[in-house]
Amino acid sequence: MAVPAQYAIFPVIHAPLNRASTILLLTGRWRISCRRIAQHRLVMLTAVVTSTLFLISYLYYHFHVGSVPFQGTGGTRPVYFSILISHVLLAIAIVPLVIVALTRALRDRFDKHRAIARWTFPLWLYVSVTGALIYFMLYHWFA
Repeated sequence: MAVPAQYAIFPVIHAPLNRASTILLLTGRWRISCRRIAQHRLVMLTAVVTSTLFLISYLYYHFHVGSVPFQGTGGTRPVYFSILISHVLLAIAIVPLVIVALTRALRDRFDKHRAIARWTFPLWLYVSVTGALIYFMLYHWFA
């Protein structure tokens, strides 16, 4: 299935947004581990913005284009679909987790923020990394 020309730019935009989210998440984690709270806050707010832009763009793209079939064969198919299924399920779960973690931080409820961020961070990072992996598998490696 060919992606209509007017939507072909979207996957190209999604990859750097995903990459930026991954880098920002890792940077934010590093900044808080160094007790650089103001830097952590700025980086994590930027990660939320980057991820939100990605999500809006992604949903718009798939609303207009639909599903893009995976072209890989053999053993790559179960690997791809395992990654895809875990990615989609955790991507759905991560949205409310990020909202709660962000809300708690913005309300200075850092004890509660820390408790949920311990779960949110690795899941969000997994979603971000697997999103990039899915992009390469779908549009480059097996296209």
